[in-house]
Amino acid sequence: MTDYLKTDWDYNSERLVEVFDELPFWAAPFGLKLLDNIKYKKGIKAVDIGFGAGFPLTEIAMRLGKDSQVYGIDPWDGAVDRAEKKIEFYKIINIEIIRGVAEEIPLSDNVIDLIVSNNGLNNVTDLDKSLSECARIIKKDGQFIQTMNLNDTMIEFYSAMEKVLIDLKLDDVLGAMHNQIYKKRKPLDKYIELIKSKGFSIDKVTHDKFEYKFVDGTAMLNHYFIRLAFIDGWKNVIPNDRQEEVFRLIEVELNRKSQTDGIMKLTIPFVVIDAEKQ
Repeated sequence: MTDYLKTDWDYNSERLVEVFDELPFWAAPFGLKLLDNIKYKKGIKAVDIGFGAGFPLTEIAMRLGKDSQVYGIDPWDGAVDRAEKKIEFYKIINIEIIRGVAEEIPLSDNVIDLIVSNNGLNNVTDLDKSLSECARIIKKDGQFIQTMNLNDTMIEFYSAMEKVLIDLKLDDVLGAMHNQIYKKRKPLDKYIELIKSKGFSIDKVTHDKFEYKFVDGTAMLNHYFIRLAFIDGWKNVIPNDRQEEVFRLIEVELNRKSQTDGIMKLTIPFVVIDAEKQ
């Protein structure tokens, strides 16, 4: 009962340092709001869809306590490997990892009390099928809570990109950019209607936002997370032979704007959608 008193941490341990970075800055603002709105109950079964390197999976499992069972599902092998190291190192015993996708959740019908997804479901391949799976596995009155960034995310970048594409008369690319935004981040009203169509009622939608701030556009475009998570998506709507030209002009436009404003920022509006299975 008092295992927690055995604090034998070696603060110079390479393993401790390796697993200590709990979550990327990107996931934190979404996740804090998500955690605040979970209905915590003892002895429940929960699922975290798209937990990446372990957040909020490990945090939820520890908050719910050992009497609860928490499943984490994610297809990203490298991130899952890291999450498993954290789970083992922190001695969390109530997590079961599923290496897979939200479109095919290997759990029985009506067995889950809580489903969470921290900006994960808006990145699945088939959103309709994934939401159907959520509706299948959750119990009546179960809580389904998720965060998602909205379709005007990073409007400052997209405005600059739009201006460049219009100036270059790349109308097809401009259309492809808008289609990509729609595919990744559907308008909130359409997304909510889709959730409702799966047998959920919406208890609450909480709006919030945060900002990435940089000295200029050059710093922003070279930031590791921008390169990791966004550059390829932006690049892929532009023909290969025009990418260098378009991005050079986007960078110039962002730097011009940041010089005028005194700062370069990317605004990230997001929502917490709290739903219940009917």
